[in-house]
Amino acid sequence: MKIEFYGAAGCVTGSSHLLKIKDKNILLDCGLYQGKDENERGNDTFNFDPKIIDYVILSHAHIDHSGRIPLLYKHGFKGSVICTEGTKDLCNIMLTDSAHIMESDTEWKNRKRIRQGISTALEPLYTIKLAQVSMYLFKAYPYEQWIELFDGFKLKFKDAGHLLGSAIVEMLITEDNKDIKIVYTGDLGNSHLPILKDPSNVNYADYVIMESTYGDRLHSNSANEMKNLSQIIIDTFKRGGNVIIPSFAVGRTQEVIYSLNKYISENVLDKIKVYVDSPLASESTSIFSRYEKYYDSEAKKFLEKGINPLSFDGLTFVKSPEESMKLNKVNHGAVIISASGMCEAGRIKHHLKHNLWRKECSIVFVGYQAEGTLGRRIVDGARKIKIFGEEIAVNAKIYRLDGLSGHADRDGLYNWLSNFKAKPEKIILVHGEKQSLESFSNFLNLRGYSTFIASAGDTFIPGIIPKKFSMVRNKILSIINSIEDLDSFDRETLIEKISSQIKNI
Repeated sequence: MKIEFYGAAGCVTGSSHLLKIKDKNILLDCGLYQGKDENERGNDTFNFDPKIIDYVILSHAHIDHSGRIPLLYKHGFKGSVICTEGTKDLCNIMLTDSAHIMESDTEWKNRKRIRQGISTALEPLYTIKLAQVSMYLFKAYPYEQWIELFDGFKLKFKDAGHLLGSAIVEMLITEDNKDIKIVYTGDLGNSHLPILKDPSNVNYADYVIMESTYGDRLHSNSANEMKNLSQIIIDTFKRGGNVIIPSFAVGRTQEVIYSLNKYISENVLDKIKVYVDSPLASESTSIFSRYEKYYDSEAKKFLEKGINPLSFDGLTFVKSPEESMKLNKVNHGAVIISASGMCEAGRIKHHLKHNLWRKECSIVFVGYQAEGTLGRRIVDGARKIKIFGEEIAVNAKIYRLDGLSGHADRDGLYNWLSNFKAKPEKIILVHGEKQSLESFSNFLNLRGYSTFIASAGDTFIPGIIPKKFSMVRNKILSIINSIEDLDSFDRETLIEKISSQIKNI
C-alpha cells in the first residue's frame, strides 16, 4: 500500500491523492487547479493513467476538489465516484457550470485567435454534455455509514462542516491480515459558521491526510465579522455607494444570505436590497433548502418558527444576463453578491468594473483568495487592475473578512486533531501554500506530532499495524477514554506511553 500525491500538494488547489491498495487504485478527490497553481501545473493532463482508477472518493463538491472528474472520464475512467448525497446534488450543477465557463472562455479565445489569423481552434477541457454524462458515475451515501467498496477496504463519511455534504473520510484497510486506518480531512470547516454543523470528531487514526489552508493564522470571530459586514453596508450606503461581495456561489453565498437575514430580523440592518447575481448560486440555494437535515441548531430554530433562513424581503436572485446588466445602472443602495469568489470569471468581473473605481463603494471579500487570482491582487493592495483588457483604478474601500472563511484556522485544525484519543503515527499535510504548511508543521511538531509535508510527486508508504494489536489498541483507547479521575497531564502522559508502545510492536 502507498499514497501518491499529485494535486494540492505544496499548493491549495487541484486536490488529488492516489491511494494504491493491492490491485486497486483509489483517487481521493480530483480537483481543478486554479489561479497560480493552474498556470504552473496545468489542468489538461494527469500524472497517472485515468484508466487504472477504480474509485474516486470525493470529499465535497468545490471545483478545486471535483472539477477534473469529467476530464478523468474523458480520458478513460470508468469506475465509481463515491460521495455524500449533498455532494452529488451540488456536483450535478457545479460541474455543468464549470463546463459552461470552459466552453465560453474557449469560444472567446477562438474568436481572438481568428482575428490574429490563427486557424487552429482550441477545445475546452470538457463540455457541458461530458460533465452531465460523468454524473452517472456518482454513487451517494449518507454520513456515518460504513461502506465496503471491496474486500479489505471500508470507508465512512463524517460531516466536515465546510460545505453542504462535505465529508471527512475514514478509511479502514486490511491487507495481509493487518489493519490500518487512514483519515482524509478533505476541507475542515470553521466552527460556528452559519447553517452547517461544526466538523465531526474522529476518535483515532494511524495516519491523517490533513488540509492546512490556514495553518499559519487565526480567524477573527465569525459573528463579529458579520456585524462588521452590517456596519460596512450602513457606512457605504451613507456615502452613496454599493457593496460588492465576490463570493463562492455554493456555500459562502448561502452563509452571507443567512446572516443578512438574521441581522435584518434583529433590526441591526434596515430592509435592504440584496442581489444575488449568479445562476449557480440560485440553483445551489434551492439545494441547500432541501437538506434541512444538515442544518445546525440555530438554523433549525428559523425553520421551527416557519421562517425560511435563506429568503427575506428585498432579496433578489438575478438569473438572466439582461437582468445582470441592469445592475450596472444601480449607483447606490445595493448589496450585490456575485461569483466567482476569486474574481477569475463570471459576472463579478462586470460588477467590479462598474464599482471598483468609485471611492464611495466597498468591495468585501468573504473567502480565500488563491495566489495569482484577481481577487488576491486586489486584497494585496493593487492600485490598478485590468478587467476585460481595460485598466481600472482601485478607489473603492477594500475589506477582507477572514472570520467568514469556510476553512478552520490553525487553532481550529489543532483542536480537531486534539480530539483523537492518541496521536496518529503521522500527519500528512496538504492543501496549503508553503508558508502555511511549514508554519503548521512546526506548530504540530512542537506539540509532539510527527508530520510530513507532501509535495507533488511524493510517495508515502504507511507502516502496517497487525490486526490483533489494532484491536487491542482500540480497547485500550476505550478504557483510557472512560477514566475521568486522571488530570489532563496524567491522562495525556498515559495515552502517549501506551500509544508509543503500540507503535513499537
